[in-house]
Amino acid sequence: MTAGSDAPERCNQAFTVAAAAVASGVPVSLWLTGESAWFGLPGRAKEFSLPEATPLTDLLDAVLAGGKVTVCTQCAARRGIGVDDLIEGVRIAGAPTFVEEALGEGVQALVY
Repeated sequence: MTAGSDAPERCNQAFTVAAAAVASGVPVSLWLTGESAWFGLPGRAKEFSLPEATPLTDLLDAVLAGGKVTVCTQCAARRGIGVDDLIEGVRIAGAPTFVEEALGEGVQALVY
């Protein structure tokens, strides 16, 4: 996901699709890049609001319960986000890990 509060509908859609996939039993690895990196921090998803949309905190909790959430290494560094700043269960990883996950057999990558 590349969108954060700067593109609220795209941001919420990415979380919605990821949460729906987890609920359907699909393995999910949600990557937070760009402005969406902020949602790896406690309380940030609670600050997000979009009318007629499921609260971002609920969607993030659903993804964390059954999938992986990763903040991009460079995006975290540019924003001064460290490992100790993250929500429990969220990790920081870089391009090699993304490529490994995205190019796995049978993997489908969606970008929002």
